[in-house]
Amino acid sequence: MDLQAQIQLLIDDAPKDGITPQLVATIAPALSAIASSLRHPQYYILQNLEKDWVLTTLSNRTNPDLEKRVIYAFPTIQDVPVSLSAGLDPQVILAPIPVTHLLFQLMALDTVDSIVFFETPGTTTNIIEIERTYLQNEIQQQLQQSRLHNQIPPNIA
Repeated sequence: MDLQAQIQLLIDDAPKDGITPQLVATIAPALSAIASSLRHPQYYILQNLEKDWVLTTLSNRTNPDLEKRVIYAFPTIQDVPVSLSAGLDPQVILAPIPVTHLLFQLMALDTVDSIVFFETPGTTTNIIEIERTYLQNEIQQQLQQSRLHNQIPPNIA
C-alpha cells in the first residue's frame, strides 16, 4: 500500500467527531515526509496478545543510568531476531503495520522514546531511528503552518 493510500486509511479510520479526520489530513504532509525517508511501506513489529507494542529498553554504554525505550521495526519477518522472543514466546506476535500508522501511533505513546527502523533486509547495520520528540515537533510545525495558512483571508490578492 503506497503512502497516500495509508494516509487515506488513517483519515477514513479516524473517529467521525468532526475534528479528528481533519486533523489527520492536516498532519498528513509531515507523516508522509518522514515515511518517505524510510525504505519500506510497512514494517513488522512485535506485539503482545493485547496488541501492545513490545518495548526494548536500551542503556547507554558509558552512562548506564541513561535509558531509552524503543520499538524495533523490521522490513521482513525473516529479519526479526529469534532473540527478541519472536517464535519463542506464544504471548508475542509479529504484526505488519503500514509505516504511516507506526508514525501516527508513535505520536501518542509517552512510554516510547523512538522507533528503530531496520532498513536493509538481512542486516541490522542500516537503521534509521525516528524519535517521538522529533515526530511531535514536525507535527507541531505542520499544525502551526496550517493555522497560519487558515488565517490568511481568501481574497488577499
